[in-house]
Amino acid sequence: MEPIYLENKIKFNKEHFIPNILYASPKVKMPLICMEPGQEIPPHGGQSVGIFYVKEGKGVFTLGDKKIDMKKDMVIIAPEGTLRGMQCVERMIVLAISVG
Repeated sequence: MEPIYLENKIKFNKEHFIPNILYASPKVKMPLICMEPGQEIPPHGGQSVGIFYVKEGKGVFTLGDKKIDMKKDMVIIAPEGTLRGMQCVERMIVLAISVG
């Protein structure tokens, strides 16, 4: 597999966020999530471990019953079965990795 350059995969849409799937297998999924302010992924139950790296921007992450301010270069880990979601505050790029 060839290296992936994130800068070449960034795509924004004013209507809704774009999950650009960079890799997918039966056990691993890796979308690059590009969001404009006000866009959100509603909290949902995760069937796998979720790892979220904030490449750029700011937002609010729901992790269980907690709200976490998302900032550049932050990593958030959501254990399997934990409620998770995010809302964009400032144009945001998040690399997500789902394992399990």
